[in-house]
Amino acid sequence: MLPTVDFCGLNVTRLIIGANPFGGFSHQSKERNEEMIAYHTPERIKETWARAEAAGINTMITNNETPHVVETVREYLSDGGALQWIGQISSRTTDDMLKSIDIAVEIGCKALYFHGGYVDKLYDARDEKTLRSWLDHARSYGIPAGVAGHSPEAHLWVDSLDVADFHAVCFFRCGSLHHGKGLKFRLEDFPAAAECMRKIQKPCIGYKIMASGRIDAQMAFEYAFKFIKPTDVVNVGMHRGDKDDMVEENAELVCQTLSD
Repeated sequence: MLPTVDFCGLNVTRLIIGANPFGGFSHQSKERNEEMIAYHTPERIKETWARAEAAGINTMITNNETPHVVETVREYLSDGGALQWIGQISSRTTDDMLKSIDIAVEIGCKALYFHGGYVDKLYDARDEKTLRSWLDHARSYGIPAGVAGHSPEAHLWVDSLDVADFHAVCFFRCGSLHHGKGLKFRLEDFPAAAECMRKIQKPCIGYKIMASGRIDAQMAFEYAFKFIKPTDVVNVGMHRGDKDDMVEENAELVCQTLSD
């Protein structure tokens, strides 16, 4: 197994396998989205998770809104899949965040966090009441509950309230209300995100560390692990349609980076 940390009571490898490619969220182009969706059948998703297990990864993250991905998670966990699931939760398919939490827990998530777009909006409105209600409902099931977000400011606001168990910090302000809407990946955001993770004492997950495929993997891993806390982890989506052994290669890069 890859090196692990105690993440809110869960033993989590410092590399988590993400799922944006599974649902066609390339953050590149419509054509790229369609390519990813066509490639990622339920069978290929399960094969990717099996290869992640074999490569020493023990945790996965997926959203709760892409139908074929959600059903594949359900089947995988029901069949005894070894990866523990951290759910990224939105209310797009239920129109009720509390119901979305209930469904994710029923499927078998070991922890969950709220989609960054929702948290960005709560931060913009300084809506502490709604945030607390979501987190309290999740924690009523006895699982860790956290937040994602697309800016350090949003995370530092949540952290000041001391309401979340962990933070999933985006390394870029892509699509956030703070830089205007749309996909924007600016290298100047990279160090600010890592600094934010260091300021937050609670465990953090760094995501989009490769700027959705725009940054070399080795470079991204080396930078992230050098500047985030030793108790933090990273979440990386892996599209084997580009390179069949991407999962194994990323796991090896993380092992090498952490051993240097």
